[in-house]
Amino acid sequence: MSDESDRDPFREDDPRAAEREARRREREARRRARSEGTRRSLADRVKGGSEPPGPPAEAPPAADHHDDEWSDPAVKPNPRPEPAHGDSGWITPAAERASAWVSGLGGGEPDQRTIMGRRLLAGGALLAGLLLVFFAVKAIGGGEEAEPVAAPEPIETVDVVVPEGLTIEQIAEVAKKAKLKGSYEKAVKKAMKSFPLKRYDAKDAPNLEGFLFPATYELEKRAPARDLVDKQLEAFQQNFGGVNLKAAKKKNLNAYDVLIIASMVEEEVQVAEERPKVAAVIYNRLAAGDTLGIDATLRYELGKYDGQLLQSELDSPTPYNTRLTPGLPPTPIANPGLAAIEAAANPAKTDAYFFVIKPGTCGEHVFTADSAKFEAAQARYQEALAAEGGSPTDCS
Repeated sequence: MSDESDRDPFREDDPRAAEREARRREREARRRARSEGTRRSLADRVKGGSEPPGPPAEAPPAADHHDDEWSDPAVKPNPRPEPAHGDSGWITPAAERASAWVSGLGGGEPDQRTIMGRRLLAGGALLAGLLLVFFAVKAIGGGEEAEPVAAPEPIETVDVVVPEGLTIEQIAEVAKKAKLKGSYEKAVKKAMKSFPLKRYDAKDAPNLEGFLFPATYELEKRAPARDLVDKQLEAFQQNFGGVNLKAAKKKNLNAYDVLIIASMVEEEVQVAEERPKVAAVIYNRLAAGDTLGIDATLRYELGKYDGQLLQSELDSPTPYNTRLTPGLPPTPIANPGLAAIEAAANPAKTDAYFFVIKPGTCGEHVFTADSAKFEAAQARYQEALAAEGGSPTDCS
C-alpha cells in the first residue's frame, strides 16, 4: 500500500500539480522582472538618463486568486500594482517603497517604514511653516530691525513761591519773574467769572483779592499764568474749607469779613503769636463801632508800601482810610495765609483795644485796653521814629 505523500508532485496523474507549477513559474517571472528593473534603474542613473530604457519585460500572467494558497482568510495577499508602462519602464522597488509610504498615510496597519515616512512628512511640514512665518515677519518689518524708541524728554519745572500778604499786583511780578506766559492780572479777571464767590459771601466782590492762596507751586516751565491762578484758587478752597467760622458768625461776621480781617492781620503782624491778639483788637473795635486805625488799609489803596504816609493822605476820607471810616474796608488788602485766616476766625479772648509797635524790636507790639497806656506807648514810638528817620524796628 503506497503513502500519498510519496507521490511525485509533478506527476501528470496529480490534478493539482499543474496549478502549483504555474504559480512557481509566476513567482520566478516576478523575481526576474524586479531584478531587471533594478538593474536598468541603476544603469539609467549612472548614464544620466542619456539612453532610453529598454522594452519592458513581458507581463507575468495574472494570479488565480482561487488558488488554495490564498484560501485561508487569515492570510491576505499583498498584490503588487500593475506595471506602469511609460518612458521609465517598470516601477522600481525604490518607487514601490515610496508608494507604500504614501499609501500607508491613508489607513491600514503602518509598518516601520510607513511610520518613518509620516515623521519625515510631519517634520517637513513643521519646518516649512516656521520658514513661512519667518519670511512673513521679515516682509512686514521690511527686513530691518526696529529703531529703539527714545525715552521721553523730562518735563522741566519751576517752583513759583508766592509769600503770604502779597496783593494781586505783587503776585503778578512774581509770575513775571518766573517767566510764566501771559498776564497774571488778566488771568485773575478771567478766572473770576467761574469762581464761586457767592459761597464765601462775596458775590459783589470787585476782584479776587484775598482768594489767591500763598504757597509754593510747581509749574511747568513757561506755563501760562492761568495755571498759577487755578492752583491758587484750588488751594484756597481746600484750606478755607477746613476753617471753623462759628466764633465769627456769633459776632455777625461772614466768610468774606473773616477774609478781610485775615488780610489786615497778615499785613500788621510779624510775630506769629500776635496774630490772634491783633484779630481780637479788630473784633473789639468793630463791636464798639469805632474806627480801626490800621494804616495798612490806606497803603493798599494808595499802593504805597514804603515810607511815611503824608498827613494829606491820612486826612483823605476814603473807604480804605480806617483812621477816618469805621468798619472794615471794602475788600481784603492782601492774600493771607492759613495762620492769619484761622486767627481771624478765632481771635484771642482779650479786651485789648489798642496796639502799637515797640521800638527796638522786630515788629513786636504793645497791647492794651487802657487809652492812657496806649498814648504813652504811642509817644515812645513817635520819638524813636523821629530819631531813626524811619521805622524804629530792628530785625538784624
